[in-house]
Amino acid sequence: MAEVQNGGEEKNVVVFSAFKPQLFVQAPKATDAVQFYKTAFGAEEVNRTMNPKRKADQELPLILSADLKLGDSVFSVSDLSDDAEKIDGSGCVFTLATDDIDGAISKAVSAGAVAEGEVTEDEVAGRVGKVKDPYGYVWVISSPAAKTTPAAEVEAQTTV
Repeated sequence: MAEVQNGGEEKNVVVFSAFKPQLFVQAPKATDAVQFYKTAFGAEEVNRTMNPKRKADQELPLILSADLKLGDSVFSVSDLSDDAEKIDGSGCVFTLATDDIDGAISKAVSAGAVAEGEVTEDEVAGRVGKVKDPYGYVWVISSPAAKTTPAAEVEAQTTV
């Protein structure tokens, strides 16, 4: 008999390498929220990505994602703007990192989740899929974008 792991038989095991909650605050308060978590809990900001669609000289720049380390854990804080995708329920999304996005989504759907749209791919976020669990929480399942070396980027540009 196959050993049961990760909620299923061995052939259906999906390995997650990270779990990261993402908190959404009404724009433009993410900067204030980051400062609060630093001051109140001693969180350390380890990464910040600004929203590329907003030009600093035209609109207030918004935080797409600020990663904060608190103890051994990392969570993200993001501005939720009027033009952003609306987040149902709690104002938070959970992100799971894995190399097997399709397997993870399939397993979640068979357990009762609903797939949200198609799996997408971009050079910054990598492959990304979403499911909503039976309780209304959104789970983003992602794999990191492939790292390209400067030599590979030059080669790609010269072969166009």
